[in-house]
Amino acid sequence: MSHLLLADASVASVKRSIAECVGQTPLVHLSRLFPQKHVQVIAKLEYMNPGGSMKDRPARFIIEQGLRTGALDSRSHIIESTSGNLGVALAMMSRIYGLTVTCVVDPKIAKTNLDILRQMGARIEMVEERDDQGGYLKTRIRKVQELLEKEPHGFWINQYANANNWRAHYEGTGTEIVEALDHVDLLIAGVSTSGSIMGTSRKMREKFPALRVVAVDAVGSILFGGAPGKRELPGIGASRVPEILNRDEIDICIHVSDKESAQGCRDLLLQEGIFAGGSSGSIVAALQKLIPTLEQPPGRPLRIVTLLPDRGDRYLDLVYNDEWVAQLQ
Repeated sequence: MSHLLLADASVASVKRSIAECVGQTPLVHLSRLFPQKHVQVIAKLEYMNPGGSMKDRPARFIIEQGLRTGALDSRSHIIESTSGNLGVALAMMSRIYGLTVTCVVDPKIAKTNLDILRQMGARIEMVEERDDQGGYLKTRIRKVQELLEKEPHGFWINQYANANNWRAHYEGTGTEIVEALDHVDLLIAGVSTSGSIMGTSRKMREKFPALRVVAVDAVGSILFGGAPGKRELPGIGASRVPEILNRDEIDICIHVSDKESAQGCRDLLLQEGIFAGGSSGSIVAALQKLIPTLEQPPGRPLRIVTLLPDRGDRYLDLVYNDEWVAQLQ
């Protein structure tokens, strides 16, 4: 009898699908990269989600909420503008729930992400024309609108305006952090759709009301009043302001160039053995600028939490490619 109970317990621990593997990513102290005594930098390794990025969280949350409310059903055709990671996450979830997915992408997408999307059965629409801000976001969204007009069962995820984007991180990322830590002074995170920084910080401020929130944006992005310009790194910055971004909830914004991001990725890998993507390098570069300006609170180091969004193997042709880095200004 005890043997049968043990067997039942072991079966109960088995996940029913890869969707149940999303979340519960580890927290790691970056003590080698940031050895300063007055700070403690803790990174949440979001690249350890099964699809390789934090975008697994909103992809799962939005699809499951849509199925629950009836906004999605077996006929639905998901259409989304993506720099790569959300597309991969949506394609992964679509395998589980039997949905069709079309990803509208641009030439900045990492080649590996494009290959993964195709292997997962996602349909690809590539836009080539830059928008009036020097990016591709507006032209991608125009293409989404064209596709929706042709597809009677089209469903636009619209990650820049969908409140379930930030709610996925409120329920997931932020909740996991507050359950694991007894205090946090500062959250620093990259911004693009702004879902992760909005949702995570809102949950964290419920437990840590004095929390300061630092956004890391790309040089050439207009999210925080920067001059529009050409950006080569996917996944950070934007050429339009997302509807879900509330800039009043952000205390500081630090702008980082593509070249600084590439160096940050390499510093993170060489010092910590963490092989992360371009926006993680942007965060490292921003921390290197920020930490010398911070003062230690009485009796303990200043605790900083950050999010490392995706894996580095998808950036071998970008930030880890010496020729690509050499052509950056």
